Amino acid sequence: MIKNRKIKNVILIIAGYILSPLSWWNDIFVNIPLAYVFALPFGFISRNLFLPAMVVGYWITNIVGLVLMHHGVVNLFFEKKEKNIELTKI
Repeated sequence: MIKNRKIKNVILIIAGYILSPLSWWNDIFVNIPLAYVFALPFGFISRNLFLPAMVVGYWITNIVGLVLMHHGVVNLFFEKKEKNIELTKI
């Protein structure tokens, strides 16, 4: 069970790093295509909405990447230790 949690947190960290602005190559290969897909429905509504929606989608991908990395690191290194507390009857 603990191993599954660690694997999940490592996956969160890797996915967050791929989406975050900390990796130099992510914009052209990950964030811009995701922002384009995010902006497509807005572009179908109005051509004037496409570019602002793409900028918003780009920022969302960067913020989501940082949040995923944060949660992965916090959960991996600062896990709450489960304590077995026995309740005694008074």
